[in-house]
Amino acid sequence: MNILVIRPGGIGDAVLLFPALKILKEIYIDCSIDILAEKRNQGIFENCEFINELILYDNDPIESLKKVFCNNYEIVIDTEQWHRLTSVVAYLTRAPVRVGYGTNERSRMFTNVVQYSHDEYESQSFLNLVSGITKREYEFDKNSPFVPVNDSGYSDLNKQLAEYASKWDSIAGIFSGATVPERIWGVDKFIETTARLLASNIGVVILGAKSELEDCIKIEQTVGKGNILNLTNKTSLYQTAMVISKLNLFISADTGLMHIAYGVGTPTVSLFGAGIEKKWGPKGDKNININKNLPCSPCTSFGYTPGCPIGVKCLQDISVDEVISLARDQLNAN
Repeated sequence: MNILVIRPGGIGDAVLLFPALKILKEIYIDCSIDILAEKRNQGIFENCEFINELILYDNDPIESLKKVFCNNYEIVIDTEQWHRLTSVVAYLTRAPVRVGYGTNERSRMFTNVVQYSHDEYESQSFLNLVSGITKREYEFDKNSPFVPVNDSGYSDLNKQLAEYASKWDSIAGIFSGATVPERIWGVDKFIETTARLLASNIGVVILGAKSELEDCIKIEQTVGKGNILNLTNKTSLYQTAMVISKLNLFISADTGLMHIAYGVGTPTVSLFGAGIEKKWGPKGDKNININKNLPCSPCTSFGYTPGCPIGVKCLQDISVDEVISLARDQLNAN
């Protein structure tokens, strides 16, 4: 059986899809699962044992669509929550079973329509798409890691991490960025957080892409270059996941790397404001979400976050004291 799973969008969506992929492979043991996704998520999917082929539509859109339309899929699962284009792609595959969310007119493109809720954790929402095919219910296991990582082939990076970790009681990872400005806590707060962690003999690994370089250099210069391990713009997405899996704690706002940390089983302290915590906040015993629950929060809907007229008060009201206190609680508990 050939199955196509369509997954546009960001890193978080890609990470939270893994439990549904695993269930699919368990149900249809001999199936072949292809993923139609964006190049930016290649590092998340490329080492997944459940996937037969990763088709990156932004590499060559025309060739990608030709391949999709010629592969004779029996099941197509469109995991996009709102935009209509992916539902048209699903329809044009002519697969006998096409399942997706009935969030707007896109529902007409599917043979099996599943309702979508903002109040349900996203991994559970993806599992519901599988239920839309099998008519059986599947429950997300909130306390088990669900993103596989393998550190073989990265001996230099492993050695670098091990040497740094040997100097400290434990290590925390920090990501200061966010793709949405309204989810940025601020570099000055991350500088203070880093300094206070180091003062407690907790090593700090700074992670990020090219867009975070300026912030991370500022953190490094302020706390001392030799005190932190700055891997900003030095690791691939998959390597970043591998690094996070070796940390004792991960601290960030509502970001893709936060989802990776949860997926690989690393305890988290996550900062929420504009985003929907019920939908996107890490669950389970090892994860803490800080949320001031202002009347205007959350303000994000179907991936769109409006500009904030009050200076992102929902995040700025979160103090470094709170983050440090909860970070210590997490490290002591885990």
